[in-house]
Amino acid sequence: MLAFLCLLPELVVGQNNKVRRDTIEPIDPPAEVEQIIEDQLANEATDNEDFDLNFAFAGLDVYRRKPLDLNRATAEELAELPFFNDIQIGQILDYRDRMNGFVNQYELQVIPSLDLETIRAATPYLRVGGGIDDLRTPIGQMLKESDRTLFLRWNRFLEETRGYSDGRYLGDPNQFYVRFRQQYSNKLSFGFTAEKDPGEPFFKGPNAKRGFDYYSAHFYMRNVNKTIKAVALGDFTVNFGQGLILYTGFGAGKSALVTSVRRSGRVIKPYGSVNESLFKRGAAVTLGLGKNVEFTAFGSRRGRDGNLLSPDTITLEEFIDITTEASISSLDLDGLHRTEAEIEDRNAVQQTSFGGSLRYNFPRNKGKIGINVLNENLDSPLRLSDQPYNRFFFRGTTLSNASVDYTYRWRNLTFFGEVAGSDNGGMAQLHGLLAGLDRYVNLAVVYRKYDRDYQALNARPFGETAGGRNEEGLYFGVEVNPAKNWKFSGYYDLFRFPWLRFNTDGPSSGNEWRFRVTYWQKRKLETYVELRKESKGVGVDLLFNPLDGVVQRDRFQGRLHFAYKVNKSFEWRNRIDWGFADNPINDRQTGFMVYQDFIYRPISIPVSFTSRIAFFNTDGYQVRFYNYENGLLYNFRIPAYYGRGTRMYLNVRYKGIRNVTIEGRIAQLFYADREVIGSGIAATTLPRRTEVGAQIKFKF
Repeated sequence: MLAFLCLLPELVVGQNNKVRRDTIEPIDPPAEVEQIIEDQLANEATDNEDFDLNFAFAGLDVYRRKPLDLNRATAEELAELPFFNDIQIGQILDYRDRMNGFVNQYELQVIPSLDLETIRAATPYLRVGGGIDDLRTPIGQMLKESDRTLFLRWNRFLEETRGYSDGRYLGDPNQFYVRFRQQYSNKLSFGFTAEKDPGEPFFKGPNAKRGFDYYSAHFYMRNVNKTIKAVALGDFTVNFGQGLILYTGFGAGKSALVTSVRRSGRVIKPYGSVNESLFKRGAAVTLGLGKNVEFTAFGSRRGRDGNLLSPDTITLEEFIDITTEASISSLDLDGLHRTEAEIEDRNAVQQTSFGGSLRYNFPRNKGKIGINVLNENLDSPLRLSDQPYNRFFFRGTTLSNASVDYTYRWRNLTFFGEVAGSDNGGMAQLHGLLAGLDRYVNLAVVYRKYDRDYQALNARPFGETAGGRNEEGLYFGVEVNPAKNWKFSGYYDLFRFPWLRFNTDGPSSGNEWRFRVTYWQKRKLETYVELRKESKGVGVDLLFNPLDGVVQRDRFQGRLHFAYKVNKSFEWRNRIDWGFADNPINDRQTGFMVYQDFIYRPISIPVSFTSRIAFFNTDGYQVRFYNYENGLLYNFRIPAYYGRGTRMYLNVRYKGIRNVTIEGRIAQLFYADREVIGSGIAATTLPRRTEVGAQIKFKF
């Protein structure tokens, strides 16, 4: 293999000595995007999660081809670029107002909070002037000049799991993915997505006629005219305010980007990812009612997976109340339909959603204030198991929410927040402040209070836990640039949970802090040291007591990250994580992880490589380390490293054919401290798991 890798560049050069620079330009997301995703999945404690970037950060690829005009961009459009936080966006807009526009994008150097590295990363996606007014572009021209992309992807695990050996899985272990999208800037988009997960039947059994298990399609158009600001048909996302009643897009939480705490972006967006729960299906429209007023309305009806209640699990009171209708105990989120039981739960309940948002935009992009309403209806009642922790969770068929949200920018200060209520009387609120204190210091403050009886089916606000309920907290984030090429950043979050939580049979509280020191040299070196600690009340089993005891669990993590560009083609990355977790009852768990990345993107040949070798050794799951992995284009993984073992992967990308990108991937996880990987029907019979995959992208 090593000899092949050494000879392959020479073979390719012999076949194609002249390769245009744009055919090999890397189009992986920047480090800011990687950091956001890594932190988000770590905060949610999600293991081995595939993250589909096709739509979550699609604006990057759009603006790389058709850069955003700095003199006309709105705050929402600038927020789609992950390089800028809200403080920097406010300063950009304030400077544009005072100076009556930018002369060129390099004028960003006068913005107090922007450093040269951020400007260099952002300028390929920006321009000043030279574009065509979206309102004047005929749809025929947009269709003619739009970009068309087709993705075909396959991957599978080589080791057999119990679900296949015992016949529980009705399909084969292959995963297939097809996506087509035609797009003109951020104004027009339509396309479809189809996916078959491993273990799901493909053109046989229950999918004999439908083929793929999951389909998604969308049509989206923006700035149709002065009245119709946006229209979406098919699948789309809806984002109201700060996410207290509805947020179906990607919303980052606490991260190393300590001042990126405000939900922002467009209210409706097209959807084409493979998450089978976080979207709406139907129609949505945003109308301009005068110069500064906008109204958004949407309607959606779609099937949701749900765990059907069997008659022997229903209490006498529930049986008397049910009459003839079916009931579900929960809404499934994984979208897997591999076994007969999972297929039986597919589309077990129809969810009908409709709502609206009336928004007033302050002149000169100073902010907004909005009123939002939402109604959710399930055609079968949701009847949760009777547990103390979920006493205040939503049950039944119909749920209504309303909220008021606001954002206002005054000089170097940005105020934002939302106050929401549910029809059972529960309340939730969030208020924040972003401040550029001077050229070197930025500050973020967020207070949130979510009542224990607040109910919302698709809330995703900023907080310690998902769902926006049973939490009160105060967050401080500070970013300091004391000298050239240096940055200090950190946050402190204090929170409490007034009511019980899952596996925690009592009120609890906690705090978390994070501190990072970063040093870089332009286009050459980036290194940082980070310390992070969380102390949170968790439940532990007590002898002869049906309720768990609540004790404080401390988790500490230290990290040293080093990335060095040896030359224009070769980059070397190294990371070391170490940490511990303990509580007063159990023994302390400790561990470490180290990886080496080698990234080869030559200028003269159309082949690039990304590889990693990682070693980890921890005492258990409580000490786990999440690390971003490069994968096939726009598809990445954030595995949790714990136990004792190794992980390796190699990605190869070939762009020697015009408008075609061909990729291959092989990855292997090996454990030295166990005989199997996984549990239940997903468990392997070996202590290793090998993944292979390939993808072709056509652009035409």
